[in-house]
Amino acid sequence: MSKDEGMTRGMCNSLNRYPVILDLRFRGLRIRRFNAAKPFASRISSLSNAARCILPAVGVFLFAVEAEAQIQVDLKFKRLQYIAYEPVMATLAITNLAGRDIELHDAEGQAWFGFEVTGSEGQPIAPTATGSTQTPLKIEAGQKVTQRIDLAALYPVHDFGTYHVRAHIYFVDLGKFFYSASRVFEVTDARPIWQQTVGIPDGVAAPGDARTYSLLSNRFPDHTSLYVRVQDRDTGIVYATYSLGRTIAFEQPQAEIDRANQLHVLHCAAPRAWTYSRVGLNGELLGHSSFMETKTRPRLVRSANGEVAVRGGIIEAPAAQTKPARETAPKLSDRPPEMPRDNR
Repeated sequence: MSKDEGMTRGMCNSLNRYPVILDLRFRGLRIRRFNAAKPFASRISSLSNAARCILPAVGVFLFAVEAEAQIQVDLKFKRLQYIAYEPVMATLAITNLAGRDIELHDAEGQAWFGFEVTGSEGQPIAPTATGSTQTPLKIEAGQKVTQRIDLAALYPVHDFGTYHVRAHIYFVDLGKFFYSASRVFEVTDARPIWQQTVGIPDGVAAPGDARTYSLLSNRFPDHTSLYVRVQDRDTGIVYATYSLGRTIAFEQPQAEIDRANQLHVLHCAAPRAWTYSRVGLNGELLGHSSFMETKTRPRLVRSANGEVAVRGGIIEAPAAQTKPARETAPKLSDRPPEMPRDNR
C-alpha cells in the first residue's frame, strides 16, 4: 500500500467513526449534509425547524413582489425631438394588477399622479402650476387605461436641451408610489423660412398690439415638417407652435396675409399633393384642407379687397381641423413668458 492510499483510507475510517456535519455555503444559504449515523427523526426535526424559519421569509418576499405589481405605469413619447413651444404629447398607460377594482385619488395634499422632469444638467424642472387637484380615476381589475397628456402645458420644457421624464402614480391604499421607466426627449428649434409681423385689427379679441407669424422647416430622420409659430415679439409670448404637416423640402411654401391679418399657407406635402392651412392671430388653426394637382397647380391668390383663396387644382378633403384647439394652441395661462434659451 502506498503512502497516499493509506492516508485516504484513514480519513474515510475517521468519517465513518464520528458523526460529521459538512457546512456548505452557497449565496448565503447553508446546506447541511448529515452523516448516516445521525438518527432519521433528528434530521426530520431539523428540517422542520428550517422550514418554519424559511416559510415566513418566503411569504414576506412574495408579498413584496405582489405589492410591486399592484400598478404598472408605462410612459411613451411619439418622437425623440420636439420644436420649442410645440405640444410635447406623452402617452401614459396605467394597468391595474391589484386583483380588484381600485380608485386613484389625491390624499392629504399628495396628488395621485405626476411627473418628475429633469433638464440637461440634471436640474429638477418644477411644474408651472402647483396645488392643483387631480380628478379621481377608477380602474377595474386587470384594466389598462391610456391617457395623452401635453407635458409642455404642465412644465416649462421650452428651453433648448435634453429632458428626462418619469411618471409616478401614488396609490393611497398602500401608501406608496409606482414609477414608469425614465424617458428622454430633446427640444430644439427649426429653420425659419418666412416671417411677417402684422397689427391687431380693431374689434379682434386678441391681447397686445401685434403678432409675428413664422414658418419653420424641421428635418426629421425620415421626413421634413413645416411648422407655424405665432408670437408677440414685444412681450416674448409665444401663442402657438405646431406642425402643418409633412412637406417636400425643395418646394417653398406660399404664404399670404388676408385683410383680417390671418395667415394663409399652401405647401407641397407630397408629389402633386398640396396642403392648405389658415391660422388666426391667437395661433388657432382655423382651416385645413388638401388639394391635388391636376392640369393646373394650386396657388394662393390675394384679391384687391384683401381676400385670400386657393386657385387651381382640385380639393381632395373639405376644411377640417384635425387637431383640437386645446392641443394646437394652449391657453394663455399655459404659455411661457419669454423665448427659449439655449442650455446646451
